[in-house]
Amino acid sequence: MALGLPKRISKETHRLMSEPVPGISAVPDEKNARYFHVVVDGPADSPYEGGTFTLELFLPEEYPMAPPKVRFMTKIYHPNIDKLGRICLDILQKKWSPALQIRTVLLSIQALLSAPNPDDPLANDVAEQWKTNESAAISTAREWTKIHASKK
Repeated sequence: MALGLPKRISKETHRLMSEPVPGISAVPDEKNARYFHVVVDGPADSPYEGGTFTLELFLPEEYPMAPPKVRFMTKIYHPNIDKLGRICLDILQKKWSPALQIRTVLLSIQALLSAPNPDDPLANDVAEQWKTNESAAISTAREWTKIHASKK
């Protein structure tokens, strides 16, 4: 592990590497152990099934007192993820607790893909379609997954 890295981050990184979360890979960057390259497989029985989504996760200096910064790099059609890849998830904002870990955050993001919440949107246009014509929204999400998140 990198010199000067807090013990907590070293322990969490070690656990992520030795006990990976199914469907999720999180690898620390070679040059910055606070920056992770994350890949999340679209959950089964969701519009994102079959997709592979790339995310970036960064642990700020204040971590674990402050939440990690996480962003989708892969384009995704989801009411809680905007076009810049920002994620509307309570534990990444006001519900953050130092008791939570990187793996908890990644599992929560994976769960968000299985259960979009159009009532707490970040992408209002997507949420609107999700509420007014859910089947069309799911169809668009599947299409975007094929286009942007399929293994080439």
